Amino acid sequence: MHSEFLQDPAMKRALIGAILVSCSSAPLGVFLVLRRMSLLGDIMAHAILPGVAAAFILFGMSIPAMSIGGLAAGLTVALLAGVVSRFTALREDASFAALYLIAVASGVLMISLHGTAQDLEDILFGDARLLDEQILSVMAVISALTLLALLLIYRTLVVESFDPVFLRTVRGNGGVVHAVFITLTVLNMVANYQAMGTLMSAGLMLVPAIASQFWTQHMRSMLALAVALAVSGSLLGLIMAFSWNLPSGPSIILILGGFYLFSLLFGRFGSVRARYFPFRHFSR
Repeated sequence: MHSEFLQDPAMKRALIGAILVSCSSAPLGVFLVLRRMSLLGDIMAHAILPGVAAAFILFGMSIPAMSIGGLAAGLTVALLAGVVSRFTALREDASFAALYLIAVASGVLMISLHGTAQDLEDILFGDARLLDEQILSVMAVISALTLLALLLIYRTLVVESFDPVFLRTVRGNGGVVHAVFITLTVLNMVANYQAMGTLMSAGLMLVPAIASQFWTQHMRSMLALAVALAVSGSLLGLIMAFSWNLPSGPSIILILGGFYLFSLLFGRFGSVRARYFPFRHFSR
């Protein structure tokens, strides 16, 4: 079965696409978790839906058009949330929650009125086996841009994740870094939805990042482990989907969920085992 999986061109493209988005999405997920913005990843995954739906209505299943539409919608929601929190008493997380619910409802309604149930299912859940060279090129560009941007702002992003007040006091450019980070998050959600659908795209970004924190407290190790978990989960999830003819997105997320549960129970730091059954050194 594994040899058949590797010989299937569609599954090869799906694996390449999953590896590309894993390498850029998982590090972003680590920073989202450290900045206590985990829910923002899920919100942005849904916020792109109306843009994707509008592009689908105008251009059909055009991947470039739907990607541009999703990017525009995600950035618009992020911008509006910032504006609302700046000029009213509403906190940014609350404005994000309200706007993303409006975005999801409008996107689903648009697709339902102008498409079929299959169109809605494809956009919401995705199918990594439908990736082609054009989509892979988009994923490769987004992954490369994300890794390059993270390399350039890495130090500032780490400082802001742990002490944003100190960063604003010393350098005063925390707002710029935050804006770049949000833009990268939206870009990767656009890339992820091609393979995972809008409902599942946040999973590849967040679940490996959360699981990695049970095993290490070093930043670079955490980033590397999150990427390794995302790639491994993608490979095993695609094999599972291929073997039993299952949707690829949910299969990948379920495998990653297994990694998370194992880490939660047996990880080195903060897990059930570490807190309630720590290893005791033998004393003389």
